[in-house]
Amino acid sequence: MRLSHVTLIVGELQRSLRFYRALGLVPIVHEAPRYARSHSHDGDWTLSIEVTGDAVGPARMQLYFECDALYERVALLRAAGLQFHQLPTEMDYLWREARLSDPDGHELRLYRAGRNRIDPPWKVAPADVPD
Repeated sequence: MRLSHVTLIVGELQRSLRFYRALGLVPIVHEAPRYARSHSHDGDWTLSIEVTGDAVGPARMQLYFECDALYERVALLRAAGLQFHQLPTEMDYLWREARLSDPDGHELRLYRAGRNRIDPPWKVAPADVPD
């Protein structure tokens, strides 16, 4: 099994589409004013945004984007006008991470983890996890 895509519920399609384009996602479906889907140019996944008509409450989604050249990517995004509430910081879980929010409050974390993403020093064996 592999992740195909994530759909975020947003308040305004074009505003969100502009934001995710600025991050580097490439639109592949555009059904204004309700739905759009974008593809990652450096991965095999997509991100959908959808206006459902429901009130968009406090965002609870966190999206993680791994960046090999984290400092350079953050500098480019800041130059394009995106505002970060945390610049790249060494975290205690051994990731270097920058944080920002999309126009609807969904938190995005751009990070570089290297081998610690799937092989941290505290990794457990599948047999050690209770059913």
